[in-house]
Amino acid sequence: MTERLLPLQGASNFRDLGGYAAAGGRRLRWRRVFRSDHLAGLTEADQRLLAGLGLGSAIDFRGEHESAAQAYQLPGVRRIALAIEPSVVQRMDQLAAEGRPRDAAMAADAMRDLYERLVDHQGHRFAALFAHLLDADAPVVFHCTAGKDRTGVAAALLLLALGVHRSDVMEDFLLTNRHYVRPAQASALWPDEILQVLWAVQESFLDTALDRIERVHGGLDRYLAERAGLGPERRERLAARLLE
Repeated sequence: MTERLLPLQGASNFRDLGGYAAAGGRRLRWRRVFRSDHLAGLTEADQRLLAGLGLGSAIDFRGEHESAAQAYQLPGVRRIALAIEPSVVQRMDQLAAEGRPRDAAMAADAMRDLYERLVDHQGHRFAALFAHLLDADAPVVFHCTAGKDRTGVAAALLLLALGVHRSDVMEDFLLTNRHYVRPAQASALWPDEILQVLWAVQESFLDTALDRIERVHGGLDRYLAERAGLGPERRERLAARLLE
């Protein structure tokens, strides 16, 4: 059986998107598209494992400061920067200025706000990811810092575009809570009740994004076509490349 989680020492959330049931009775091909947390901590053994996969490109959704602080280069792998700047801390500061206490409920509200912003303002980044997947001959990984929010929305849109059922998309989204190991240095920044929200995912986060697509953007098909560059013909091409 092909394992979804790759056992890397320097990344805890590097996962294969293969195997999910998709449109027309097909399934996603294994070892073609991966999602991950950042790749700056990979060991030499990790790099050898990825080389064995034939990985060709890494799509990096991290903001400019994040990428500079934890830069990486992988032999034979092209890094493609599609920066999405983080906004959760700024939103929490805004809520605090409005008189909200800094607690888990505030953190969850800030996260849901992030997911709405990703849908509303980052469609061009998801379009660039899909365009790359349409052209890439070698396997691709896309990632952000933790591989859960920016990466999570991108993965959900990709899976939904290929006809994966929403319940399976949510299951994939929530796997972060099983696998991701938050950085030790994060423990000093916020109370633990806030960290437990910021470094994890909740169903309501992805539901917020998908419900936003339905309420504001005219539904998934329209959003993919108008915001993410995936009209019907390109979706069929993507399916032909990624499904079996």
